[in-house]
Formats: sequence, C-alpha cells, structure tokens
Amino acid sequence: MTHPYSSIPELFDLQAGGPIVRIPTGQDVPFTARVRSIVDTAEFQRLRNITQLGLAGRIYPGATHTRFEHALGVFHNSLRYLWQLGKDERFAATVTPHQAEVLMVAALLHDLGHWPFCHPIEDMGLEDLPPHEAFAAEFLSPSRELGQVLRDEWKIDPSEVLDVLVQKTDSSSLRLVRSILSGPIDIDKMDYLERDSLHAGVPYGRNFDRNRLIQSLLVNEAGDGLAITSKGKTAAELMVFARYVMFSEVYWHHAVRSATTMFARSFFELHRKLELRTLFQQSEFEVIAELRRAAVDTPTASLLDGVFGAKRKLHKRVIEFSLYQTPELYRVLAGRPYAELIGVGGRVLEMAERYLGRSLNPTDLLIDAPPIHKEVEFKVDIFHPKEGVYRPLSQVSPVVAALARTQFDDYVKRVRVFAEPTLARELTALKDFPQWLSDAAST
Repeated sequence: MTHPYSSIPELFDLQAGGPIVRIPTGQDVPFTARVRSIVDTAEFQRLRNITQLGLAGRIYPGATHTRFEHALGVFHNSLRYLWQLGKDERFAATVTPHQAEVLMVAALLHDLGHWPFCHPIEDMGLEDLPPHEAFAAEFLSPSRELGQVLRDEWKIDPSEVLDVLVQKTDSSSLRLVRSILSGPIDIDKMDYLERDSLHAGVPYGRNFDRNRLIQSLLVNEAGDGLAITSKGKTAAELMVFARYVMFSEVYWHHAVRSATTMFARSFFELHRKLELRTLFQQSEFEVIAELRRAAVDTPTASLLDGVFGAKRKLHKRVIEFSLYQTPELYRVLAGRPYAELIGVGGRVLEMAERYLGRSLNPTDLLIDAPPIHKEVEFKVDIFHPKEGVYRPLSQVSPVVAALARTQFDDYVKRVRVFAEPTLARELTALKDFPQWLSDAAST
C-alpha cells in the first residue's frame, strides 16, 4: 500500500536516503533544497546565536547547544511522526499532504520568535514585554526573506504556519496537528529531553525508548489528538519520569536557578532603559553586552558580573522548600507577581540589616519562586486493541498518576532564597530566618 505522504520529498528521503545534515547524536536529518532554503535565511540563522538552555550553561559546561540544533531535531521528529501516523487511516483521512508539510515547516520554525533568555524573561510576566509570537509573525511577514521562501519554495502561506504555532482558527485537523507539536508526547519534548540531557552530560532525559513510543502512535478516540497503543505504555511512563528528573536535576537545579534569578532581577531593574524590540532581535552575546552596559554604576552590575563576568560568583542558597515541606509559605510565594517577590525580599533584607548591624546591597538577597503558569499536564490515552477501548494513561499507570499531573510543578519547582555568599552563610545559620520570610511574605 502506498504511504499517503510518500510524495513529500523529505519523507521519501527519510526512508530512501538523500541529502542530509548531521546533528548529535547520529541523527541524519533530510536536507532537501527547500529545507536548505529555510535554514539559510537570516531569520532562521539567528537561532545559531541563541542557546537552548541559556543560563544552565553556566552550571553544565556542555549545555551550550543552540535553538538552531534543536529546531533541526524537532523537524526530524516531525518526519518520523508523520511516517508512523500516515499508517493510521484516520490520521491520513484527517491531515492532508499539504497540512503535513505545514506541520513540518512549523516544527522547523517553532522557536522562530524566541529571543535570548526568553523563558526567564517571560516568567516574570512583565506588562510591557512584547510576546515572542509577535516576533514570529514579523519574521514571517511578506517583506522578509523567510516569508517569501515559504510561498515560493513550499507553496505555503506563512499564516498557515502561524496558525499552528499560535491558534487563530480551529478544526479537528488543526488540533491534531498542534498536538504533534505541543502536547504530552510531542516532537518538541521528544527532542529537548534527549538533547538537553546529552549536552548537560546527564543520563536522565535519554532513558526512554523513543522508537517504541513513535511506533505506538495513533489518533485518539475523538480524532483531534494523539494516543498510543498499549505497546507504548512503558515507553510513555519512562518519558514522564525522564521529564520529571530533568526538571529536578537540570532545569530547576539550585545553581541554575541562582544564575537565573540573578539574571531575572537584573533584567527587571534594567528593562525600561532598553528598546526591547531591537534588543530581542540580537544575539545572546549582544544582549549580555547591552545589559552589562546598561548596568554600569547600578546595583545590578555585580549580579551580571557574577553570572557573565570573568570570574563566576553566584548567590548561594539560604533556604528552599516545596509545597509538601512548607505548604502555607509555599502557597504565599509560588505564583506571586515578580514585583511582589522583590518587595518580600526587600523586607527580609531590612530585617537582616537590623540583625547584622550593617547596610546591604538591595540585590544581595533574591527570592526565586515558581511562575504562575504550569507545565503541560501529561494527559494521553492508551488504546487497547483487543478490547477496542481507550483509557487514560494515568488510570493504568501508577508512575503517571504520581508524576504527570499538575502537581509535577509542586515537587520540582521549589521556592528558594538566594543571597550573596557571605550573607548567605550568616543567614543560613540563623534559626529565625524561616519566620522572617513568613513575616515578610504576609505583610
């Protein structure tokens, strides 16, 4: 039987061989002339200058891989998913070859609008922050090379790609396509878990069977999202656990969060001095240089120097806790607006000044708390062919029931107080510090 998407050159090359570009580890990504036409645009090439994990590279020396590499990996996954799902008659009847190509392009361009250190900046929820989706729309505009390439080489209107990346219209086929790019078992997570784990030098994100999981893909009962057959259950459980451990040990590692918190406070203090639309189109190196120039003779200069200077000097932990250790205090601080966290930290700093009998820098103590938004909940159905029924994975898996709900955030995203190293040693020895924090948070 002929595969419904065999006429798509990149899918044909995935099976038959053809021009490739190689990315770690041993991935041969089909690289046809029209893929190259996207990759060679200035809009896509800028992703070479934005690291995938940003500040984690200050802690994990190898974690300097870029969104450029990651985008190629996600594109490769889109081909693998489409080849498997094309064998499902319901999928082939819902998603046309043209929509499949739109998905492929959306996979390649899914991070197009991101700027350097995008996630820690967006987590602050600043009101005057331009959304990264707006940059994606700008880069895909008719006046840009990328928009012209999509029309001329792919016969795709850029608005079709934007509709996958940021929902504008709705249909079963679009929901199905979007679930491949952003969902519980999407092509983005499939790539970043392995790639981040590889470059960070840890095994956690690579310990699940990707091939088995992809081979088990099919359409869910409603026809608007992905499900997996019972043969993929164990692989899905291991993917959930891999994600949990990567958040615990890499993304929310205490030193990574210290560097992130120092950067976030610096950006908060400086962002009104900067022209953000121009800044966010620059490289990571240029953004760092611009922030350090703006910070001269301000209290944030020492923060940025500690993160990006010749000698790393990160703030140290004073205290940390999750929802299950100190629930009342956690609930008061987690998801709190960033400006209010600064206020709480300022009140704690005043207590410290009275106790120590000396003046302190306003950035000597920083509070890091989980942002308002939660991670995507791992909701996926398992199809049992012998019974002909779909069941939620959480119902048939104790692993997923424990780790894949929204409480995932409450376990791994802790509230932490960081302080300048000398101050941190003094406050850590202070038995009353938790009460100080509680009093300051309740004021």
